[in-house]
Amino acid sequence: MKKLTPVIITALVVVVVAFLVIDRAKQLRHVAVLKGNDSRTPVEFVGDHFQGAQCGMVLSQVEDSAQAVAPDGKTWFFDDVGCLALWLEDNKHRDEMVLWVYTRDTREWLDGRLAWYSRTDQTPMNYGFAAFQDQTDDRIAFPDMYAKMLRDENLNNPSTRKELLGNH
Repeated sequence: MKKLTPVIITALVVVVVAFLVIDRAKQLRHVAVLKGNDSRTPVEFVGDHFQGAQCGMVLSQVEDSAQAVAPDGKTWFFDDVGCLALWLEDNKHRDEMVLWVYTRDTREWLDGRLAWYSRTDQTPMNYGFAAFQDQTDDRIAFPDMYAKMLRDENLNNPSTRKELLGNH
């Protein structure tokens, strides 16, 4: 029995550690699609809880984030407005989606189709499109931002970057 005691203790420790690791992994699951948003309103942001539908990044900040809500209440999350645009293009229900963007000027959720977009701001995926409620001469409307993303006319494109920022 004395020879088995260390083996039994080691086995118990391994089982307890395995249980704790598995339990922690279950707690850390990131939400990629949330069901049940029947009101089709913006979902309250929780840092490091949602995962971007386009790029797979975990959303750590509400700034520059976006959400798309389908008619059935499914909600997808994005860390960058550019990711929303790319994802939307591949979605057959894109015209029926309610789009929410978190604006830099009001720090509130706004219908993404009504927002105005800068082209040269630092954003999580470096596309440069930050959302604003208020229009200025250097901001573009949603259809223009959407088209520019699809044509790769964003700050990740070296020629666009040079055109917009010069040698910066």
